[in-house]
Amino acid sequence: MNHNSRVLFASFLTLVAAGIGFAIRAKALGDWGANFGFTKSELGTITGGGLVGFGVTIISCSLFIDRVGYRPLMVIAFLLHILSAFITTSATLAFEYFENGKDAAYCCLYMGTFMFALANGICEAVINPLVATMYPYQRTHYLNILHTGWPGGLVIGGVWAFLFVGPEASVRHLAWEFSIALFLFPVFIYGLLILKQTFPISEARAAGITFRTMLMEFKAPVLLLLLLLHAMIGYVELGTDNWITDIMNNVIRGKATLLFVYTSILMFVLRFFAGPIVKRINPVGLLFICSVFGAVGLYWLGSTTAGWAVFLAATIYGIGKTFFWPTMLGIVGEQFPKGGALTMGAIGGIGALSAGLLGGPGIGYKQDYYAAQKLKHEAPTVYELYRSQDTTSFLMLPEISGLDGSKVGTLNNRRTNMEKKTDAGEAIRDDERLTAKEKHVLDAGFYGGQMALKWTAVVPLMMAVGYLVLILYFRAQGGYRVEVLINEKRGTY
Repeated sequence: MNHNSRVLFASFLTLVAAGIGFAIRAKALGDWGANFGFTKSELGTITGGGLVGFGVTIISCSLFIDRVGYRPLMVIAFLLHILSAFITTSATLAFEYFENGKDAAYCCLYMGTFMFALANGICEAVINPLVATMYPYQRTHYLNILHTGWPGGLVIGGVWAFLFVGPEASVRHLAWEFSIALFLFPVFIYGLLILKQTFPISEARAAGITFRTMLMEFKAPVLLLLLLLHAMIGYVELGTDNWITDIMNNVIRGKATLLFVYTSILMFVLRFFAGPIVKRINPVGLLFICSVFGAVGLYWLGSTTAGWAVFLAATIYGIGKTFFWPTMLGIVGEQFPKGGALTMGAIGGIGALSAGLLGGPGIGYKQDYYAAQKLKHEAPTVYELYRSQDTTSFLMLPEISGLDGSKVGTLNNRRTNMEKKTDAGEAIRDDERLTAKEKHVLDAGFYGGQMALKWTAVVPLMMAVGYLVLILYFRAQGGYRVEVLINEKRGTY
């Protein structure tokens, strides 16, 4: 393994750690809601806060990476990863020992998730320009290979979550605190690797590009459109992935995590083939096709309950989301190399901020809104029994009272226990069965999740329009060309 390969592997492991933490946290949302009484909106704010930290860190670090260098920031990320695990796993103790336990637990989970995001944001800010510097003529290809670490981590975390996280865990329901710390294994490995490797000087610094020149890149209308499109990617990819396991668990009981693992495996495999694909249809054409796939897959997932249809819809959605993030980074690196880490950081940061401020909370709000509306319309007295005492809102939309997570979590646990007894051939007592009112509550939650996915499908449709505009623009310019700073060479495809 040569030097570049070792640095690439260490960078790859940072994304594996991020993916593991993300996947296990997505499954642990059920435990957090049941244990601490959080609504979907509150859970969405916790996950969203993490993504906000991710975005802010990417952008802020990108301002000085080219001057400070890569290694010092990676060391800081390593320390933050360790600290985030400690704070997050303190939530149960805070809930039990502080007078206002719910608020204390919320603080621990929010801050721990935020610190995890800070660490991931520093890594993301470093590794993208780092790989672009090491492979200037194959940026899109190697950025996609680098970002196989993300779905790789999702697969590892997803399988672990299927086996050990939540009351429907197939082997044993372990304490969520133990599972959430699993991401520390790749963290310790990448920490050892970065201490032994030397890092290259950034391409922009080697070429003598000034900070003012980097900033001037943001005058380009194409870059501004790319930033807008990546904000939509953050919403539809990270925002949806935060919720997809929790939502689909109402459709395919006990199998939602496996569905998430399956789509992550698709991402992992397909990203290795990004290079040959973009040589045939160019990156913008690939993203247009992915946007259409993403819209169809999401709407179908929000419309069906049949097992085969869920599998096909997830396949289409999984293919659609595969190339979004790394290919966008590749386009920015290839079209605006003078922007250095600044433009690549801006594109990643805006995506994460969108996921955190809009995607996570927005999809959570949609679930609360439609679930509350359905239950209030069909069984208003039941709604009063199960609604949260806290109200939530999103942007300019009205305040609502979603369903109390601890109460709904109790019903879900009872349903899971009934299903386990049925599978084992055991008799179910009358007092263990769900009443008609309780079924109304669970049906409302199912409806809220389905509607949230349908509305989210609108976002990739808008993205498809944006990519179509870019396709027409590059065609008018004579084709998509790759800009390289080294000796001012240019490549075309």
